[in-house]
Amino acid sequence: MKKLALIVLSVFLVFPVFSQVKFGLKAGVSTTNVKMEDVKTLTSGETQYLVDAIRGANYGFHAGAFVRFNLFGFYIQPELLFASRTDEYTVADAENPTSETLKKQQFNQLDLPVMLGAKLGPVRLNAGPSARLLINSPKDLINDPDFKAMYNDLTFGYQAGIGVDIVKRITLDLRYEGSLQKYQTKIDAGGEKISLDDRPNAFLLSVGIMF
Repeated sequence: MKKLALIVLSVFLVFPVFSQVKFGLKAGVSTTNVKMEDVKTLTSGETQYLVDAIRGANYGFHAGAFVRFNLFGFYIQPELLFASRTDEYTVADAENPTSETLKKQQFNQLDLPVMLGAKLGPVRLNAGPSARLLINSPKDLINDPDFKAMYNDLTFGYQAGIGVDIVKRITLDLRYEGSLQKYQTKIDAGGEKISLDDRPNAFLLSVGIMF
């Protein structure tokens, strides 16, 4: 939380430098790719489970507000968004791999990207750091009283992409989002710590309106 507060404070310190200020609301969808190098084996009692991530099947949404400060064709745009995504996994008994079931984990978080951009005619190019604060704990993948998922509450990444403004009020953005830290770190199943996934990357498509 201290790191997040420092980011917010830094953004407000540069506000007076910019001449034009616009407020806006935005919402959009995302598709996430969870990196998982191989199938993981989790143990519950005497039962072993095989867990694998479903690539290309993850989805999410985001909505929130932003402020854009313009100066000489450049701008800075901090945003505060509520975002939710769902990751999907297959879980199967190691002794009977054909009996796999689909498990879903939902992640709800607050995202704070700070985009730095330039305007090239009607097109905007932008990139910047993004902080993410996890506000819930997803469901366990296997039924085990000793199963505990450990997640980083606050992680940092980046976003970069292109956008276009329509009649100076409607904004469209397509961005790529990457993480600089492991988001879901390890799980504890039966006292054994196992790394489950790495850095989730996503494509974000959003539409907004400026006032």
